[in-house]
Amino acid sequence: MFRPVLWGMTVASLLLGLLGVARAGDPILSEADYYPLVTLPIPEGVVLEAGALEMLPDGKLAVATRRGEIFLVANPLSDDPAKVKFERFAHGLHEVLGLAYRDGWLYVTQRGELSRLKDTNQDGRADLFETVSDLWEINGDYHEYAFGSKFDRDGHIWVALCLTGSFTSESLYRGWCFRISPDGKAIPTSSGIRSPGGLGMNLAGDMFYTENQGPWNGACSLKHLKPGAFLGHPAGLRWHEAAGMVGPRPKEPESGSRMAIEVKKIPELLAPAVYFPYPKMGQSASGIASDLTGGKFGPFAGQMFVGDQAASTVMRVVLETVDGRYQGACLPFRKDFASGCLPLLMTQEGTLFVGGTSRGWGSRGGKPFALQRLAWSGKVPFEIHEIHARSDGFELTFTAPVDRSTAADPKSYSLTTYTYIYQSSYGSPEVDPTTPTIDRVEVSEDGKVVRLAVSKLQVGHVHEFHLDGVRSHAGRPLLHPDAYYTLNAIPGS
Repeated sequence: MFRPVLWGMTVASLLLGLLGVARAGDPILSEADYYPLVTLPIPEGVVLEAGALEMLPDGKLAVATRRGEIFLVANPLSDDPAKVKFERFAHGLHEVLGLAYRDGWLYVTQRGELSRLKDTNQDGRADLFETVSDLWEINGDYHEYAFGSKFDRDGHIWVALCLTGSFTSESLYRGWCFRISPDGKAIPTSSGIRSPGGLGMNLAGDMFYTENQGPWNGACSLKHLKPGAFLGHPAGLRWHEAAGMVGPRPKEPESGSRMAIEVKKIPELLAPAVYFPYPKMGQSASGIASDLTGGKFGPFAGQMFVGDQAASTVMRVVLETVDGRYQGACLPFRKDFASGCLPLLMTQEGTLFVGGTSRGWGSRGGKPFALQRLAWSGKVPFEIHEIHARSDGFELTFTAPVDRSTAADPKSYSLTTYTYIYQSSYGSPEVDPTTPTIDRVEVSEDGKVVRLAVSKLQVGHVHEFHLDGVRSHAGRPLLHPDAYYTLNAIPGS
């Protein structure tokens, strides 16, 4: 399949334009040409600091705010601003950070409980409010957020509870994740959470959450909410017995160590699936949305999209499992959102809605709040499509055939690695840097796969790629030449 030889011009190059791929001589395209942003008009007087989004069966978009309101947006996909209408569905709630719809009920994750709301008289306003579960506690601390998921395949909603002040666990079950069944039973699932920013499922149906840099978290990351796992911050372990968890309480990690060392000492400890290098890929990881549209959102079907509140960006995540645990890469996707990206929602039709808020921390976007959407224009960007770890290096796939002369040249690539201190103090610099050698490059016959033979892979390290020298068969540079792969295990080692 692979042969490191030059590829002459063929009739395939003439077809690139028909496939939506940029050709030599075409104008240089930007992110906006592939995924244009549309800003929805927010009525004057509405403070839409969006905390959660959900699409309803009638085509309306439910938007929950950090101020405890829920608005229903009619015609959210319309290009005519006059047709986009906001109506308030509910208010008086407590910082809603989760919405899910089922059987006529809108399920709402607020600070102190999972609730469900219904409009029984069809006047456009919720008039029936029920508590589904209020197992956890709050003590008034501003940082005791509760983030809720959509329904999983078993009908559960997952709730991730932020620590008190994001440092300690002063209220019952702070630092834990629960699955809440349709009949309201709360099932303790995972501990070790610090400061979540969003929850979401991947294509396989596994649940993940975004964790933010801080104590015991050297950088922001994506973590698998594997039942029974300890996710790294020990403050919530005090509730292990109260939660009725099977087995002994996990050992506390050693501050100043490395995650790759501690996972060998603590069986329950689960390393992050993907680190988001700080601040290169953002500073406040947030909402999660997977592309389950089968290609309606472009060439990244099955992949995950993750927001960042501080950077006002959405990034792309490619996951794989090695030795039964997740790892993978994050890559830039779309910048220039108007406010700090918090909730993300992918519709079945292939539209990504992004809610924005700058409240509390500020954001690069600058606006205090926003509601935006983006969809695929039909043009295919020249991008790194996926990265997979191999026993001797990495395999990279691309959205379009590469130019063989540049892609086969090791000088077209740069690769460095680093990790983070696993410690009780806040965050970590990049430490233990290495510079692996790319010994050999092989390009597949179709030009869409490149295999890199790399010496000295580093388990537990982020492997930072820069492909500045790689060109497409049409002579174009990559739209985003950078990628960051978290290597928790080497396949076959």
